Amino acid sequence: MSKIGVVTIGRNEGSRLEKSLLSLLGKVQQIVYVDSGSTDGSVQLARALGVSVVELDLSIPFTAARARNAGFYHLLQLHPDLEFVQFVDGDCEVINGWIEKAVNQLEIQPDLAVVCGRRRERFPEVSIYNQLCDIEWNTPIGEAKACGGDAMMRVKAVQEVGGFNESLIAGEEPELCVRLRQNKWKILRMDAEMTLHDAQMLKLSQWWKRNVRAGHAFAEGAAMHGGEPERHWVKESRSNWLWGLLVPTVAILMAFVTHGWSLLLFLTYPLLSFRIYRYMRHTLPQKPAAIYAFFCVLGKLPQVQGQLQFYLNRLFNKRSTLVEYKTAL
Repeated sequence: MSKIGVVTIGRNEGSRLEKSLLSLLGKVQQIVYVDSGSTDGSVQLARALGVSVVELDLSIPFTAARARNAGFYHLLQLHPDLEFVQFVDGDCEVINGWIEKAVNQLEIQPDLAVVCGRRRERFPEVSIYNQLCDIEWNTPIGEAKACGGDAMMRVKAVQEVGGFNESLIAGEEPELCVRLRQNKWKILRMDAEMTLHDAQMLKLSQWWKRNVRAGHAFAEGAAMHGGEPERHWVKESRSNWLWGLLVPTVAILMAFVTHGWSLLLFLTYPLLSFRIYRYMRHTLPQKPAAIYAFFCVLGKLPQVQGQLQFYLNRLFNKRSTLVEYKTAL
């Protein structure tokens, strides 16, 4: 416990935050909760549980990266000798035993900067969109290129690369991992249960916004680290442009010239969906694989919207703002 601290970040997470903090009490040296302008009593709740609280300055735009950095450096002010920090989102409950497994792996493998495990959706049956989250997070076991918001990190490694990039409105964890790997550190996904996530994503509009945010992250990540040898999110960005903009635009604009034949290009979408479905059938039953494949293709539309937002903001020198899809509890 003396080696480990936790940084939890949140904004209007309500009962989700309480579950998150209760899952950590007594398991680590220090917990720091970073609040981004909550109005639901989150700050008071955290303090009542004996958790150290950092309230971000409301005059500066919020980003999760900024919150993680604020918590990280505050944690080190309280305990300068900490070796490991567990980052966790305020809507996630940490599974019993994860902390010990993660620290043990970091201790026996000194070239590791980050370890993460399996994040699961708490209520995948409540909506298709929750189910999609649960599928998305089931990434391959072993050495990885990136982690998500829940991960155990080596303090030394995070300090070495200067922490998270606070200008990013999304995708700050993979971007950090790019810089860590450039400094010869490794990222590992363990075969272990890590966290339970409560998405509360019940509407198509929420899913759409989440994908707009993902598209923005792809565009910004590719702009920052898209060159050789990294090619960070270049493939994902190109896929967005192709399927989210180029194919439908050509099909519609060329319809008059081709006497409608160009509209046959829309048949490539079910073909792409079937290709994804066949791939997902290696790990998923038939129905979840079909649902995932359909929404993976449909997601190209909001994702290209996010890409366009990024490049328009950059063109007009305008700061990007958070894309929030969750509702307060």
